[in-house]
Amino acid sequence: MQFDNKLESTPYIMARLLARDNYVYFVDRPFTWKDYFNAKDTKAYQLRKPHFFSATNSFIQSDLPNFKIIICPPVPSINMLPEGKGYRMAVKFNEWMVSSRLNKVFKQLGITDYIYINSYNFSYPQLHKALSPQPALSVYHCVDPIIEAYQLKHGVHNEEILAKSVDMIISTSRELRNKKSFLNRNSYFVPNAANLTHSQKALDADLPVADILNGIKKPIVGYFGAIERRIDYALIKKVIAANPDKSFVFVGPVDAGYVRDGDFSAPNLHLPGPVAYEQMPAVLKGFEVCVIPFKKDEVSNNIFPLKLFEYLGAGKPVVSTDFNDDLHNFTGGLVPYCSTAEEFTDALNTALVDPQTIEKVAQRINIAANNTWEHRITDIKQLLTEGLAKKAKTFNKFD
Repeated sequence: MQFDNKLESTPYIMARLLARDNYVYFVDRPFTWKDYFNAKDTKAYQLRKPHFFSATNSFIQSDLPNFKIIICPPVPSINMLPEGKGYRMAVKFNEWMVSSRLNKVFKQLGITDYIYINSYNFSYPQLHKALSPQPALSVYHCVDPIIEAYQLKHGVHNEEILAKSVDMIISTSRELRNKKSFLNRNSYFVPNAANLTHSQKALDADLPVADILNGIKKPIVGYFGAIERRIDYALIKKVIAANPDKSFVFVGPVDAGYVRDGDFSAPNLHLPGPVAYEQMPAVLKGFEVCVIPFKKDEVSNNIFPLKLFEYLGAGKPVVSTDFNDDLHNFTGGLVPYCSTAEEFTDALNTALVDPQTIEKVAQRINIAANNTWEHRITDIKQLLTEGLAKKAKTFNKFD
């Protein structure tokens, strides 16, 4: 992910939390040549411009002392190439471009001992092999199944190469862990979580509700996140039609490939577009009920959404589809998981009866408090520590 992405990013959140007691270098997703020439008028381009081609000025110092963001030179766009020798050579070239930049940063900053974490960037499946010095531990952090057509073209093969070549895999859902264990026996499950401190800002009586909700009739049933393939459009359209007394607000970027003109529209449906992650509490404050209307399909058991605990951390009632059975184990019976539009409507009406009672809010926050990023980072650091010890033991065995 790019560090200044408008939406929250699991890799970036994890990197910042690790930087509290470690030196962390976040490698920003490289611009492609297409990005470089087409994005010159954007803030993202201007921010990176001084660093693209400077080996001695190749990183941005963040607001955290231990956290630097490394900017790489633009790389060729290669996804359009067919699988084969030409594509594999292009992958190696891109890996060489990125590794050359990282190796210079290592030398400049005196980095000799480090852990390499590839967080869901299978476009560079063997980047860690080209680094010098080699990492003390190599990790693939798998945050999602590969499902988009663009990713599927080369992603499955790339991810297989990556998974087999690292020391350890950490997946954000149990189903992902089970699948990745066939490629690498050192596979572990650490679910996504919430930034509770950020979510709880929605409970501040002095926080104004986000402007994008002005003029929308209450009660508001809200969704915060990308509007794309995961949404069960058939189910949620039935729910919207069956509840004309409620406003449904889906806040986030809209993937036109899944939401076509007229196909996802209704008098009581609002699509205001994306807002910055900083505004999430103000948006959630304006929702009476939060929803996760994901479809149940062959990949849904791989999805462990951040928004579940963000909603609960804001004290809001949550209604979800039953897309991932594993979620029941993390929500203590507070979240109804629905399989039909009728069940979803009933759950919405139940949630609206007493959504903000002190007892209910406390229960939701308590669930979120047990599923914070601080908990997850502690788990991840323990796995990294054990992985380092295991690798050292293996090396000593053969010395």
